[in-house]
Amino acid sequence: MRNKTVLISGASIAGPALAYWLDRYGFDVTVVERAPELRPGGQAVDFKGATHLKVLERMGILDAVRDRQTGGGDMVLVDAAGKRRSLISGDFTGGDLEIARGDLAEIMYERTAENCTYVFGDSISALTETADGVRVEFEHGPARTFDLVFGADGVHSRVRKLAFGPEHDYVHHRGYYYCLVNSGTQPRTDGPRRTVSYAHNAPGKLAVDGGPKAEQMYMFAAPELDYSRDDEQAQRRIVKETFAGVGWEVPRMMADLDEAENFYLDSLSVVKMSSCVSGRVALVGDAGYGNTLAGFGTGLAIVGAYVLAGELALAGGDHTAAFPRYDEIMQRYNQIAGSSNPGRFLTPKTRFGIRVRDRFLNSPLFGLMVEFGNKGANDIDLRDYPSLVSGRADTPATEQ
Repeated sequence: MRNKTVLISGASIAGPALAYWLDRYGFDVTVVERAPELRPGGQAVDFKGATHLKVLERMGILDAVRDRQTGGGDMVLVDAAGKRRSLISGDFTGGDLEIARGDLAEIMYERTAENCTYVFGDSISALTETADGVRVEFEHGPARTFDLVFGADGVHSRVRKLAFGPEHDYVHHRGYYYCLVNSGTQPRTDGPRRTVSYAHNAPGKLAVDGGPKAEQMYMFAAPELDYSRDDEQAQRRIVKETFAGVGWEVPRMMADLDEAENFYLDSLSVVKMSSCVSGRVALVGDAGYGNTLAGFGTGLAIVGAYVLAGELALAGGDHTAAFPRYDEIMQRYNQIAGSSNPGRFLTPKTRFGIRVRDRFLNSPLFGLMVEFGNKGANDIDLRDYPSLVSGRADTPATEQ
């Protein structure tokens, strides 16, 4: 097999999923992650439909994910007095199977750590492609040369920046920001708030209290903001200033904000690329086709990892044959599954828009939208790569 040594940047979801399949097909896999350790907890992520579940089953982790699922939960939208206005079903917010991001990462890490090399607390600083490989320089470790490099490092991908160009060429702001807040303690167990979230809209703003996604979640309409992604205190001030004066439970939530251990603010953005492969480098997951909070990101990541590794194994490691095929498959899939803008739906900018959205949620049309979304999640004909690869004498699949 050609191109056996591979480097994956990112150890969240797409990275370990790709590591699993590449290791199974006989590649020598190294994963580099800028965080000092595997990131625990985090927001709940979900899988929708038979395609996503089929990949989890072929990875041998479907039962493990089910054992640690959050259970999903409805989102009850209320007015300033706490009176119910409408409801977003847990079938829509949580898909068929929902799990905390950190739990999913841990499940996949446990199945890859023995055979794959994980390097935590480091990141890629430079890439130089040659005829025989890619020379990779790191922030801390010594430079190394790999046959192939994969960017599985999210919307703000360092690999994409180094191999394709600056972020602003590919990442497009969708007019909204979101914020996830968790205390860092064990999930609350006081009755239904483990699964049900309560949310309140003001024009251009959404505040969510409780539920499996995060202890608190905020979304607000705004043009691109100028702030440092490393300055968390400045980000907290942005949220507090934005939601000052909003009623319902928001004053109490704002008072708790400074004490929260885990805080994350980012824009709703979509990654648009004519191709997510270049030479010996390929992007997978949000790095190549991210669409923040659109409901398909985790599924796209595991499907993308499955397709990329499978095509590469079928091609005997020949990236010049495998990468274009992977790119073609995922570009078509993402056009359907990754096109929605959740900001417009969850955070209408006017009171009239809020009323119209609530009436829509209470109508049969909402069920049709859910059905259409589920169809998009399954609009891909997955090849049975493990069986196809195991039938090739030159590229045997390792039994797991």
